[in-house]
Amino acid sequence: MPSDLKTSSNQFVLALDQGTSSSRALVFNRRGEVVAQAQKPLTQHYPQPGWVEHDALEIWQSQLSVAKDVIDQIGSSGSIITLGITNQRETTVIWHRKTGLPIHRALVWQDRRTASECERLRLAGYAGLIQAKTGLVLDAYFSATKIAWLLENVPGARSMAEAGELAFGTIDSWLLWNLTREEPSSSNQVSVHATDVSNASRTMLWNIHQGDWDAELLELFRIPRTLLPEVRPSSGDFGPARQLGGIPIMGIAGDQQAAAFGQACWSPGMVKNTYGTGCFLLCNTGLQAVSSQHHLLSSAAWKLSQPQISPTQYCLEGSVFMGGAIVQWLRDELGIISQSHDVETLASSVPDNGGVMLVPAYTGLGAPYWDASARGVRLQMV
Repeated sequence: MPSDLKTSSNQFVLALDQGTSSSRALVFNRRGEVVAQAQKPLTQHYPQPGWVEHDALEIWQSQLSVAKDVIDQIGSSGSIITLGITNQRETTVIWHRKTGLPIHRALVWQDRRTASECERLRLAGYAGLIQAKTGLVLDAYFSATKIAWLLENVPGARSMAEAGELAFGTIDSWLLWNLTREEPSSSNQVSVHATDVSNASRTMLWNIHQGDWDAELLELFRIPRTLLPEVRPSSGDFGPARQLGGIPIMGIAGDQQAAAFGQACWSPGMVKNTYGTGCFLLCNTGLQAVSSQHHLLSSAAWKLSQPQISPTQYCLEGSVFMGGAIVQWLRDELGIISQSHDVETLASSVPDNGGVMLVPAYTGLGAPYWDASARGVRLQMV
């Protein structure tokens, strides 16, 4: 154990950061300093062009592994007073309530297989209704059409869902279910099936004005309400992490909203931009869900556990799907670098780009175009 962790008065907070490309865990001391961290890369599966999947069990096992790693680094879980979860948003998992096993790989937020279904709904005139209720544009980016695809394409899934045998969740719900489970292989029904407002607002099923799952949208997408998690404030008691010694889980937020909160964007008009697998700009709009004339998304930013003091706050978001993922593509698919940080050396080795530009629309274009059919292209300027 590091010498600065040996005093019994030290108390720590554990953060679980489950992202698109890796699972991380960090332990913070009372001064907000990182005193332990661990990270594991996540396998990306591309079964067809435009399709992106993750193994949900790998997500869980990698997140559990790095959490145990940082607990070992500080000596024990006894000095960790709470943990919080932040996660890649929109990524869709459906699993058996009895066994806890997924019915299919997770459909990642980048996955575009339901673009044609979104186009069908758009031509049928539903785009305006969906945006008015959810604050989101009609796009394959979000969870609703991913859930519908799984129910239609996995044998027996619809009948099991209608019988209440399946559970849906974004990655926060999937981790919460597994963390609160009594034993990994147990059928004991103690797991918590819940999410927070920030993640719920990215499913294209949650009415941001009413603060609840929308019955009309559930009917439109043919999704049984019993499949869905309970929606809770972003802070509050989500239950004990039984797989980590019972540490209380006291916070959940989608990765971009968590970043905005962590970077102190607490007042209307404050803006943050983050650069990860994709690039995301969020602007705090306060207590009002603001509609955008420029195809930005309106979402719940967070809701604290004392609604009379801190009701739901909202944000506008501009989403770029491919950011750091392009560096990953250069490394893993093109093979012109061996490590991500090599890209800086490579870029510095030439005086300019020679007129060559890359449009990184590998999974379509996000804001403000929302063009699911767009694909990556290399341009030679003349």
